[in-house]
This record gives sequence, C-alpha cells and structure tokens, in this order.
Amino acid sequence: MNAALLAAIVFVAFALGYRFYSGFLSRRVFQLRSDETVPATELEDGVDYVSTSLPVLWGHHFASIAGAAPIVGPAIAVIWGWVPALLWVCIGTIFMGAAHDFSALVISARHRGRSIGDVAGSVVGPRVRTLFLVIISLLIWVVLAVFAYIIATLFVSTPSSIFPINIQILIAMSLGWLVYKRGTPIFLPSILCYVLLLMAIFYGDAAAAAFPFIRSISIATWVWLLLGYSFVASVLPVWLLLQPRDYINSHQLVTGLVVLSVGLVVLQPEVVAPAFNLEPEGAPSLIPFLFVTIACGAISGFHGLVASGTTSKQLSVMTDARPIGYGAMLAEGFLGLMAVLAATAGFASDTEWWSHYSSWGAANGLAAKLDAFVSGGASFVAALGIPFETARTFMAVMVIAFAATSLDTAARIQRLVLAELSEAYRIRPLSNRYVAGALGVGSALLLAITQGSGQGGLALWPLFGTTNQLVAGVTLLVVSIWLKKAGRPFLYTLIPMLAVAAVTAWAMVGNLLDYYANFEELWLLSLSGTLILALDIWILLEGLQTLRQARPALAPSAP
Repeated sequence: MNAALLAAIVFVAFALGYRFYSGFLSRRVFQLRSDETVPATELEDGVDYVSTSLPVLWGHHFASIAGAAPIVGPAIAVIWGWVPALLWVCIGTIFMGAAHDFSALVISARHRGRSIGDVAGSVVGPRVRTLFLVIISLLIWVVLAVFAYIIATLFVSTPSSIFPINIQILIAMSLGWLVYKRGTPIFLPSILCYVLLLMAIFYGDAAAAAFPFIRSISIATWVWLLLGYSFVASVLPVWLLLQPRDYINSHQLVTGLVVLSVGLVVLQPEVVAPAFNLEPEGAPSLIPFLFVTIACGAISGFHGLVASGTTSKQLSVMTDARPIGYGAMLAEGFLGLMAVLAATAGFASDTEWWSHYSSWGAANGLAAKLDAFVSGGASFVAALGIPFETARTFMAVMVIAFAATSLDTAARIQRLVLAELSEAYRIRPLSNRYVAGALGVGSALLLAITQGSGQGGLALWPLFGTTNQLVAGVTLLVVSIWLKKAGRPFLYTLIPMLAVAAVTAWAMVGNLLDYYANFEELWLLSLSGTLILALDIWILLEGLQTLRQARPALAPSAP
C-alpha cells in the first residue's frame, strides 16, 4: 500500500471532520458566541490569566498537547499491523479526541477557567471534585516522569539535539520579553527565532563534539536536570517562556509535518508492515491494548487538562475554542498518522520491519520506539535532499521540543491542581506556587528513578496510557452531565465516554495483573494503579447516577 495515498485519505477525513462535525458541535451542542465573557478578560493577572491572540494561543495549545506520546504510542501499536493503528488514529481523533478537547476547553472557559477537576465539583458534587483532582494529579505525576524519560533517552541517543534545544529556551525567553515588555508584534520575531533554531540544528553535531562530556551524561542524570528545569518553567510567568516557546514549537511542528508530507509524496514509499498482525509473540491482545497504547494520537485526558488548566485562561474570544480545541487535536492526529507511516513505511524492506517487530520484547524498548520514528521520518525528510544525519537531528529536535513543552505545561498544571486541593482542605503551603511546584516535580522524580529503569523507562508507559484514557472518560462524563442539565444534546460526548471508560478499565485490570506479578520491582506502579482504578470507578458510578437524575433547565442555560 502506498503510504502517501494513506496520508491523503486521512487528511481529507480530518478536513471533513473539522468542516462539518466541529461546526455542528460549535453551533448545536455548545452554542458558542463571540460576545461571551472569557476568563482572560474577567480575571486577568499577568501570570496565568492572559488574553492571547488566536495564532499564539493555538501554537501554545498545539505544542503543549503534541508531545512525544502521539509518536511513541503509534510506533509501538503498529506491531498489531498498520490497519488497526491507522483506523484508531483517524476515527478516534475525529469523533472522540477532538470532541473531548473542544468540550473540555469550552466547559472550563464557562467556569472562569477552572480545571476540569474543579468544574466536576460544580457539575457532579464536591466529593467527585476531590476524587477527580486526585486522579488528575496522579496522571500528571506519571506524565512528568514519562516525558522526562523520553527526553533523556533522546538526549543520550542523539547528543546533537542538546545544543538546539537549549538554544531554543534562550531565544524563546528573548521573544517573550520583546512581545510582552516591548510590545513587538510576535509573528516576524518568532520566524526569526525559528530560523535560529534551524541553524542550531545544523551545528548540533559540532557542539556535541566540542563538549564531549555531554555524551557521558546518563539518562538518570538527565531526568534530574529536566525535572529541575520543569520546576523553574512552571513558576515563571506564562508569557516569559511557555507561550513564546510553544509558538516557536508550533512553527517547528507545522514545518515538520509539511516536510514529512512532501518527503512522503516525493519518496512514495510502500508500507512494508503487514496490514494485520493479530498475535505477535508475547504481546497483549489487540483489544483493549491498542486503545491505550495509542493514547494522545486519538484521545487523551491530558489534553483536557491542558485545555482547562492553561488554555482556557488565555482565550481572548469564546469562538476561538473551535479552532484551538478541535483543530489542534486534528493536527496532533496527523502527527500520529505520520508516526504510523514512519514506523511502517520508513523501513527499507519487510525483513527489516520484522527484525524490529518480531516480538513484543523486540518492539518494547523506549529507545527502539523513538528510533523507529526518528529514523523512519528522517528517511522521508532525506528524500528532499537533506543529509540523513541532519534529518535525524531535525526529527529528534522536533520530538524533544514537544516533549519538553508538555513537560513544562504538566508541571504548571500540577502546581495549579495542588493549589485547588489546598483550597478545599486549607493546606496553606500548597497555595504557594513554589512549594506546590516543588512537590509536584519532586514526586515525579521519585517515580522516574524508582520505577523507570525497566525496558528503558517504558515500564511507565502502560500506566500512562490507561490513566490518561480514564481521565478522558471522566472528563466526557462531566461534560455530558453539564450538557444534559443545560438542555442540550449530550449523546455526542456520552457515547465516546462509555467506549473509552469500558476499554481502558479493561486494560487497567490487565496492567495491574502484570504489575502484581512483579510486585517487588513494580510496587509503586501496582499501588498507584490500584488507587487510580478504584477512584475512577467511584467517580464513574457517582457521575452516571448524577447523569440519570439530571433534569434539563426549563430553558437552555446561558453560556
């Protein structure tokens, strides 16, 4: 099968989904209006609540959700064949993932920019608010550990990426100062910053050779350094690093997707992986594990946390929620598609593919998964005449830049969630952003260094995938209850909720059986996974009871 043709088919499906389905959700379900009051103008504080233009906020949101997960997940999931992976990315993104992100952003913006966990308290009840905030905090805990390990692994495998990534931090802070302190329009300076980043990529190998000690830094040391950096990033004003870096990263990802797509058209590679490979040696069953292995490339609870944790506080007009919430998820789905194609058409032959995916053990290393995307994607880029090693660095920088952005955003969201918990239980120290930030990052470090060594850190991945999807299910349940109470159609969020909740609870039970079989080594994952599943079931039971008893208002409530 021609990989370029597959990409074109999915792209058309995404375009139709945005044109018709997101338009339906915007008009009929959420009834967005451009004259609605938004939190950024009502609660502006210069740190978290900052009114932001559509292009900048789209870039921030896109970069925050488009981390390494839509790359790693598909690169693992293609072991079951390219057809199941491609179908889940396409259908899941249009009808589940994009609808989830869009609805989380809208419901948060209509509740003064509060997190989806905090909103659950108003929609379902105070007890559910606390339970959901705890689950969200546990998910962010895992996200911080997983993404720190992903970046650390790429730093070790591709040292040439270290220099451009650090250059990007410096130029992003300079951009933020220019825009917010000097009033400089952002577009042209951001293009210049992106050009500087591309130049740094070409000098990545030379920089790594000039500082040979960098190559000796271990993954564990990088994890310490990265989580320390994420703490600093989480307490800085959002305009200084997070927004400008995300905007530069949006240029990076859009350029990357365009270059990959053009390279795909020029190269016209054939998919060498089998269409179906339903019983790989040592692999778990296709159902339910496909749906939690590919998480962020189809539907992701983390996206709802980004939408309600940071993005909703920066909307300048409510109607921007459609291109940001729904549209950015379609762009991430396209990244997931590229990951599927890179891991199935980026190999020279089917023999080479089978040598990598001959068994679950062969396909289960984090470094191997990342290399499948980086090398496969580099082969598409190299078709445009770019040297292969430079193309590899470009792909590695793209993955790291977005994983780092997700790391920054996750640390900030964790700080805000802990602050919300501190309000409920009057834990005064957690209301301090430095204390809350340090606690969130420090606990993630504990998880990473005690449970992350197995399979190159990928021991954390199944817990991330299942927890992520369970949070997505609860988010959709909260939105469904809110819609029903408002007298609006709610089946469009309820049906995806039921599907996600069922399949991910099934997968979590399977994960826990594996964890408890190796309890001595994976005790922290065993206990935390059990707690997450118990809390999720509790919330779902209470939420479904509330949904059953909910009665629409006499007239649809005002937005």
